[in-house]
Amino acid sequence: MRIAEVRYIGVSNFNVEQMKRAQAIAPITSLQPPYSLVKPEVEQEILPYCLEQNIGVIVYAPMQSGLLTGAMTPERVANLPDNDWRKRSSDFQEPRLSRNLKLVELLKTLGEPHGRSPGEVAIAWTLRNLAVTGAIVGGRNAKQVQGTIGAAEFRLNEAEIQQIATFLRENP
Repeated sequence: MRIAEVRYIGVSNFNVEQMKRAQAIAPITSLQPPYSLVKPEVEQEILPYCLEQNIGVIVYAPMQSGLLTGAMTPERVANLPDNDWRKRSSDFQEPRLSRNLKLVELLKTLGEPHGRSPGEVAIAWTLRNLAVTGAIVGGRNAKQVQGTIGAAEFRLNEAEIQQIATFLRENP
């Protein structure tokens, strides 16, 4: 008979209370939450808790399912197939869509002097948080991957982070 061992435990989409309950049984090594400029809610409690507890955080959807890449327009969203879940998402519908596309324009403005895409700026914004140890990004083709690969090395400066913070504060 062979004994199975679990060396590390990772969880996905847990809140702080769920992590506390799980940690009463065994230490959690990593958490995988959604985190983006459109969905920054994990900054309130979850990321500080993970930092305090030394839990690695590997975020997903930092480009909010393509919304923050710079490729989306009102026309493109309107022409998404009916079975595409984004067509029913409030982030891809008015009035949120216009707000989110204004955010993309800011990301373009911030990225251009550095030769970075809006997607790279969006990913870099998530990686600036000390609790975040990595970001999961995806692409349907090589061109999409190429538009995000530089984010791992790109760092926003304090003034750029403040511009984004101002936008988020003024456009909740």
